Amino acid sequence: MKTIKISFPNNKAEMLSAQLELPLDTNPHNFAIFAHCFTCNKNFMAVSNISRALTQQGIGVLRFDFTGLGNSEGEFSETNFSSNIADLVAAASFLEKSYKSPSLLIGHSLGGAAVLVARHQIKSTKAVATIGAPSHPEHVTHLFDKNLDEIKANGKALVNIGGRPFEIKQQFIEDLESINSKNYIGSLDAGLLILHSPNDTIVGIENATQIFKAAKHPRSFISLDGADHILSKKEDSVFAGSLIASWAKRYLDLPEEKVLHTSSQVVTRTSNDGFTTDVKSGNHYQTADEPEEVGGKDFGPTPYHYLLAALGSCTSMTLRMYADRKKIPLDEVKVHLSHEKSYLEDCKNCETDKSKIDKIERVIELEGKLKPEEKEKLLEIADKCPVHRTLHNQIVVNTTLKE
Repeated sequence: MKTIKISFPNNKAEMLSAQLELPLDTNPHNFAIFAHCFTCNKNFMAVSNISRALTQQGIGVLRFDFTGLGNSEGEFSETNFSSNIADLVAAASFLEKSYKSPSLLIGHSLGGAAVLVARHQIKSTKAVATIGAPSHPEHVTHLFDKNLDEIKANGKALVNIGGRPFEIKQQFIEDLESINSKNYIGSLDAGLLILHSPNDTIVGIENATQIFKAAKHPRSFISLDGADHILSKKEDSVFAGSLIASWAKRYLDLPEEKVLHTSSQVVTRTSNDGFTTDVKSGNHYQTADEPEEVGGKDFGPTPYHYLLAALGSCTSMTLRMYADRKKIPLDEVKVHLSHEKSYLEDCKNCETDKSKIDKIERVIELEGKLKPEEKEKLLEIADKCPVHRTLHNQIVVNTTLKE
């Protein structure tokens, strides 16, 4: 997973802190927005694990801090459920302008209630998934029941939520009460997946039942048996993420998979969308790309990185083979490589004084109870690996056009 730190403005021009999680070696085929739980933030462990599971299936995930939380600007005391909806719409607008409109919304706890409502303003959404979501956003007030009288009397109160103080104002309560979430759920017009644990002591399982009954098909429910409300166990959040990724593909527009065929050993394909290149080597698929600073998207190694990988893997395989054959106690070999172009010095046959030569630095790390003479022999054998010999031989590349 590749992470890009970004920020975008809410409807009050306050900057919201966000992270865009992208698949490591491919271009995202769809984008999702994750809405975190009440008073949580984008760096919550469960959010990170779910995002990672989605990116492994080719889905880019935007996770952000709601106004006044985490690293986002604004005052939390001035926010409410409606402002959370506005933040989600702002996140969708950012994705639409900078990447691609989101097709999947995911919400945890109150964030789940928020995505059910926000879907009606984010028209590109094809699927919505909720995790431990209340059937009505007003449910969150049970977290500060003891302070409700003070809030009504003074217009605000400092409440303790999860061991942290938050100022809650009367306008927050009134905003929650004004939302009829049942109407939004009943007219969702998108695939709906409800994930909820029967062991949830914060938002009871009956909320999942109420959401399911209010929704129309297509709707699905999966029990996160044994999980707590915040999915504190890694296996629970990873499980939830993998379920969402598999389920969502039924509703998302997926690109037609183009299979590379060739009678040669390797075939590559670069389309008109930047430098990102598909590579098929035998029965194996890889991706090549260039760094962002030179116009690429950094979805894969550069061609020179692949060249170094070929030399490094060939070197370590050759040393492994030699050590096994000669009964040398080599436990592990690591090959560190770097490439640069250096100006030739004292070159008598150079065409210009600015000619450069390719230079590869190879540092070999050997582990095992090796004698000095065994290390010296292995270092000598490294120069005999087939790829090393190929790089030192004259190479002829014949290029023709395929009809």
